[in-house]
Amino acid sequence: MAVELGFSEMEAQTVGSDEEARTVKDAADKAGLRIHSVMNMAHWGDPFSSPDPAVVEAGLAGAEASIAQAALWGADTVLLVPAVVDDETTYEQAWERSQPVIRKLLPSAEKHNVVLAIEEVWNRFLLTSADFNRYIDEFNHPLVKAYFDVGNIVHYGVPQHWIHEVGDRIVKLHLKDYSRKDGFVNLGEGAVEWGKVRQALDDIGYKGAATVELRGGDREYLRDVGERVDQLLSLT
Repeated sequence: MAVELGFSEMEAQTVGSDEEARTVKDAADKAGLRIHSVMNMAHWGDPFSSPDPAVVEAGLAGAEASIAQAALWGADTVLLVPAVVDDETTYEQAWERSQPVIRKLLPSAEKHNVVLAIEEVWNRFLLTSADFNRYIDEFNHPLVKAYFDVGNIVHYGVPQHWIHEVGDRIVKLHLKDYSRKDGFVNLGEGAVEWGKVRQALDDIGYKGAATVELRGGDREYLRDVGERVDQLLSLT
């Protein structure tokens, strides 16, 4: 149904077994829907920034599984939430603890030519574009890049400003809209200035995928979502 409605690619989540991963691949191949990116599912429950080595090891294993599944599915990117600042972890500790763990993933990323894309999320970390850029740049590695979420930024920044500031580090894009009154809303119904976002993407020469990160729905709902994307980003 997604293919029939014009969605040519999708982002998949890490699954729990090799058998399930093969089932996902077979389904995507049969439908003709490319999996372009994998959302690592371990980074919230088992963050790289945890003070508990067992938690970090579990997070590392989850990320390794994500890279392996990306290779199986033909995806070129794994989305990573790099760290979580909480009662046990300061901002500085999140930075210092997470980077060595991500570096451990680089041999697998290199083996499969998979980009590790750091996303800005509501994890109380990398709250400015300057910090976001510096965190990525400190790896000094072509396979560590940025995954930019348009809607997430509205809570504490301006999407088009961040796009200009992060620039060609951005390799993937999440599309969603956010209202400071109502939270996440459908595309075009929040505070995102989509014309300015589109212009900023043009300015930095972005040519990658734009994944709609919204709730699921039936055919008419998905048709409407696709039409909103075409209208807001002038992709038709």
